[in-house]
Amino acid sequence: MNVADSQLLASELEKLGHRSTEHGEDADIMVVNTCVVRQSAEDKGLGRLGLLSKVKESHPDKVIGVMGCMVGVRDPLWMRQRLPYVDVFMPPSDPSPMVSFLEERMDEAEVLQLEARARQNRDALQDGQLILPRHERGQLVTAHVPIVYGCSHACTFCIIPFRRGVERSRSVGEIVAHVRSLGAQGVKEVTLLGQIVDRYGKDIPDGPDLADLLRITHEIAEEAGIERIRFLTSHPNWMTDKLLHTVAELPRVMPHIEVPVQAGDDAVLARMRRGYTAEQYRKLVSKIRKIIPDVAIHTDIIVGFPGETRAQFMGTYRLLEELKLDKAHLARYSPRPQTVSARRMEDDVPDEEKRKRHKMLEDLQAQVVAEINSQHLGQMVEVLVEDNYKGRWRARSPQNKLVFFEAEGDWKGKLAQVEVTWTGPWSMQARLPREEQSPAPAHDPLVVLAS
Repeated sequence: MNVADSQLLASELEKLGHRSTEHGEDADIMVVNTCVVRQSAEDKGLGRLGLLSKVKESHPDKVIGVMGCMVGVRDPLWMRQRLPYVDVFMPPSDPSPMVSFLEERMDEAEVLQLEARARQNRDALQDGQLILPRHERGQLVTAHVPIVYGCSHACTFCIIPFRRGVERSRSVGEIVAHVRSLGAQGVKEVTLLGQIVDRYGKDIPDGPDLADLLRITHEIAEEAGIERIRFLTSHPNWMTDKLLHTVAELPRVMPHIEVPVQAGDDAVLARMRRGYTAEQYRKLVSKIRKIIPDVAIHTDIIVGFPGETRAQFMGTYRLLEELKLDKAHLARYSPRPQTVSARRMEDDVPDEEKRKRHKMLEDLQAQVVAEINSQHLGQMVEVLVEDNYKGRWRARSPQNKLVFFEAEGDWKGKLAQVEVTWTGPWSMQARLPREEQSPAPAHDPLVVLAS
């Protein structure tokens, strides 16, 4: 979501006549887009802002901004007091405070130029369309499309509802325009985003649900030259049979499901206020695999949640060992201000024990994924090539597995059929069949948007 927000901000700044720079010291405007889902992320954001305070001392004319969950949707009074050198505070997904700040500093000639550009953009753009930043136009293979902002399901450990606000679904028209504009600029894969993406449309009376939106996006993708569609992140309580059958039926929607379990013990899940049991999660995984046989399932796990005993942790360990999921995003619990767990529960699992539990799951998951990936050895897999990395093409399978291969020519943004020659827990290596050694001729992306 933050990547998408930063992209939107960069696009708005370019509309004002600014351009990106590769070197921070050359910038007139510097923005830190923040995440506070864990303490380490918040510390990193504050550390970067601390460095910018020295820049502001020596160059007071430079504009410093902070965006994202650290600012939140409420007035960040504490941040204004703690960071007096910051010029602009932007809530998540909202670049308008920076745009207004910069417009107020423009002289008359700049205002006239801006109005002319705005008229040009209004003639060319529908609501929701995004002009990618110049350095990404025709270069970006994958892109994110937010479809739900905020979250209204308050897990006891999660700060997102407090910082990003209640759920707000974007209209179908906005999403369609966004997807069309990305396809026109060369994007080949889109990921529909929501904190709980399955709840898309729940705040719209008689509105479409995520399954309906996937069908609409699938039609648009075919017209726009977009090859693949993904969505994340799901929640076990909101994953319907209708959604799963839609994924199975639509060829451009990838067989890749992100559905966090967070813990494998019912008492811990209840304290987290997740709303399901470990057995219900097992049954959901079984159902997903039955409806989408070639699916890859990813999950999230928090270790060391308040009150988690060694025996309860082992319930999580055994669940992962049994289900053999394709990926597990692992995190050590850290209390977040304003959350129920921070206010009412003691962070009583020592950090050393959290690290041990994290390492146990990490080692287990490496074994599980190595076993899963080994089944692809010698198989032909269709991959979408994202870029060239250290002399090899880096690509993704439909199940979002990382695949590297070597080949002459320009394969970026192309689909390729490759034979897997080596597998490991984190990536696979492959080769092109001899008849596939040259990519199909590329057509420059049709950029029809004003800039």
